[in-house]
Amino acid sequence: MLKMKKHIAKNIIIALLLFAGISSLLSLVCATTPELPSGETVGQWVWLGKAALFSSGCLFIASFLQLFGKACKEDALGFPYFYAYVAWSLVFIGAVEAVWGLCQIYGFSVSGHSRYALTGSFFNPGPYAGYLSMVLPVCLHLYLRICGWKGMPVRYKIEKGAAAVAGMLILCVLPSTMSRSAWIAAAISCIWVAYMHRDKRKWNILWRRYKKRYILWGAGIFLILLLAAAGMFFLKPDSALGRLFMWKMTCRAIAAHPWGCHTGFACAYGGAQSLYFASGNYAAWEERVAGSPEYAFNEYLEFALTYGIVMCILALFVIFGCLWIGVRLRRYGVCGALISLLVFSFSSYPLHLPAFIVAGICLLLACGIGDVIGKYLILCVCLVVWLGGYTEKWTQEKDACRDWMNARILYRSGAYEAANRAYEKLYPSLRNKGTFLFEYGHSLHKSGRYDESFECLDRARLYSNDPMILNIMGKNCQALHEYKCAEAFFLISVSRLPGRIYPYYLLAKLYSEPNYRDKDKFEDMKWNVLNRTPKVHSTAIEEMRQEVEEMAKNWNTDYMEH
Repeated sequence: MLKMKKHIAKNIIIALLLFAGISSLLSLVCATTPELPSGETVGQWVWLGKAALFSSGCLFIASFLQLFGKACKEDALGFPYFYAYVAWSLVFIGAVEAVWGLCQIYGFSVSGHSRYALTGSFFNPGPYAGYLSMVLPVCLHLYLRICGWKGMPVRYKIEKGAAAVAGMLILCVLPSTMSRSAWIAAAISCIWVAYMHRDKRKWNILWRRYKKRYILWGAGIFLILLLAAAGMFFLKPDSALGRLFMWKMTCRAIAAHPWGCHTGFACAYGGAQSLYFASGNYAAWEERVAGSPEYAFNEYLEFALTYGIVMCILALFVIFGCLWIGVRLRRYGVCGALISLLVFSFSSYPLHLPAFIVAGICLLLACGIGDVIGKYLILCVCLVVWLGGYTEKWTQEKDACRDWMNARILYRSGAYEAANRAYEKLYPSLRNKGTFLFEYGHSLHKSGRYDESFECLDRARLYSNDPMILNIMGKNCQALHEYKCAEAFFLISVSRLPGRIYPYYLLAKLYSEPNYRDKDKFEDMKWNVLNRTPKVHSTAIEEMRQEVEEMAKNWNTDYMEH
């Protein structure tokens, strides 16, 4: 009897160690870094390094206990029930995130963004909703796989109850996120899970008996779905049109770079959009919804643009191969979560966030292959992260981002010389961040260091397609009396986003320069400044219009003076 109790206790300890090992890896979603700039995720990578070390320790101790006991060698070296640990870890973390969101809704917790009341541990409600939609089908599967309630062992009652509670918490929060992409992902994945859990024998009998009725119901549901889709479109029409336009520009960029673009998404996208608007063959709504996005809001298109169409097809082949294995093994929960992530990736940017990358890899492994290589892979990740120096690199970058926040205060207060000194120290660690490079380049421009500013902003173009970079580069050239070069940058900025008034204003000022005067071009730019309708009216636009009118009035006077 005592031996039996010891054996049970040891098995519980092993299970808890394995659960802690997997949960620690997935827990990076809860790692928040409010001290860093908004949207920076390097803090989660630092957390992952520590979590990988903790996870490896848990797995090592669990394997030692399994080898020391009577467990078979395969259990000690492999990772049986890896999918179950991943599933329950996601349910636990999803419940924590849902409670976190409820606390934000009722004012007990601060959100991660000043513009949104509900973000969970994320900086934006979109990714937060996407994460919850990924967990929901897991909860549904764990609930449906246990049939009945009376006469059921207590363990199964606890499992079913826990899955139901987690699912209900998520359903309480998900509608408030206002994320249409997440709603669609949750609906498709949950319908798929419910369909896979159907009783095939009863289904076939009912289908034969009520075939016509089911066809009518199906047609009615299809019409309701069409109305729901139309409603979601008109909920935020410009947002939907904006994503369609982004996909269109990304496809044009892919056509220009079918084997991938080594300069990255931002550079290729910006070039494609500039060429498109420069052609003049575009609709008015496209000019209205166009922007300078950081992401394509479609992971498949962005992956194809960055790494090439062939690599995208290979990646999809691997993903669907894992899904096929998971379905064959009846692991509908993790497969449903993976389907939700795939659907959400169609109109969002989850793979730019560490939480989704780690969760996605765990889901792929949980479909089947994780039972064999799960432990080895986690240990390898730990070795690569620590021995490869990634933890030190991430920590340095995190510290640099924290110092960047202090340098930004100097920059925004107009203390440009002090800001330049701070930015110069941070440059080696943050030289691949477009926002940092723009701030540094703009600060150098304000300090009169035009050549250095130009070099910094020229690098920023690789990581951001913001037309303000082109505007400041043009102003640098103008200050150095390189008027042709300045005109070229201002015109590219105009073609990048034709709806913006600022580059027209800069061109008007350029054409009024004594050494580069052009009355016809000035009049053209003046018309654009005075007659174009801005997205958002501001005092700055009124000041620009007044200044252009003043330049027009004094055109002949200024010419005579010079």
